[in-house]
Amino acid sequence: MTSAIRTVDLHKTYTTTIGEVRAVDGISLEVQEGEFFGLLGPNGAGKSTTIGMLTTRIVPTSGQAFVGGIDVVQHPAAAKRRLGVVTQTNTLDRSLTVAENLEFHGRFFGLSTRESRTLAKELLERFQLADRADAMAAELSGGMAQRLMIARALAHRPYVLFLDEPTSGIDPQSRINLWETLRDLHKEGQSILLTTHYMEEADALCERVAVIDGGRVLADDSPAELKRSIGADTVITVVFDADAEVLVDDIQRISGVRKVEADHATIRVFSSDPSGLLGRVVDLATGHDLQVRDATSLLPSLETVFLTLTGREYRE
Repeated sequence: MTSAIRTVDLHKTYTTTIGEVRAVDGISLEVQEGEFFGLLGPNGAGKSTTIGMLTTRIVPTSGQAFVGGIDVVQHPAAAKRRLGVVTQTNTLDRSLTVAENLEFHGRFFGLSTRESRTLAKELLERFQLADRADAMAAELSGGMAQRLMIARALAHRPYVLFLDEPTSGIDPQSRINLWETLRDLHKEGQSILLTTHYMEEADALCERVAVIDGGRVLADDSPAELKRSIGADTVITVVFDADAEVLVDDIQRISGVRKVEADHATIRVFSSDPSGLLGRVVDLATGHDLQVRDATSLLPSLETVFLTLTGREYRE
């Protein structure tokens, strides 16, 4: 299969007043043509910096990045013609109408006036924006603006569509509707790279995900295979009314418990056999005069994969 995206030992280091900061620290990835691929990680993991380098907005410190076989550093103009980008922030031209945002984008990429207008009408219908064609872009809701930005990114028929946290800050209904649109694009063969810090989003949409943190790839596989191969545990978190670190050794001796983490009043237990585990933890706490304030249980999921890999809470 043809590689839609390939990175080789990609690095990006920033020099700041506190010293050098490694935003991306040696990422090597390969995304196949027609694949829906996700970069999953917390804020600050290096997702946006990686997508910035792939879309020519950020120059790598070292390493290589290719889109459709084109080196994005050596041939940025050629690479830009092959990619469409939807950023985290609203980049629509608010002085233009909804239709004009699409028409002008088509013209920028060499389409004739007639071609760009025809394509704009098609995209407006597809993204359910035809009734807002003459509205100013500034008047759109968050969900509509996101749909228009995706439509605009597709106006020049890109080889790869880059989506940098496209559902951040929009309401749940708009998010679900956007998921359906992205699924349809993928069914048609569109290569898509999505960055997100929403676990359920990556699980619902992506054929394959790379979990990254600290600018490095921690794991790379399908969501189902990651959950199976990493052996993601059920994670039980219990918050007590006082420091609970005294419980760690006793909980660690319970059959099926793989790991126990303590952070003052909070205990986090990783187990492959969670049946009855919470009750046993509570019993142990009673023996130390500790009262439970809160308790949660996370079944194996991409979130527990992340916890298993990093051993700490997922940051949003």
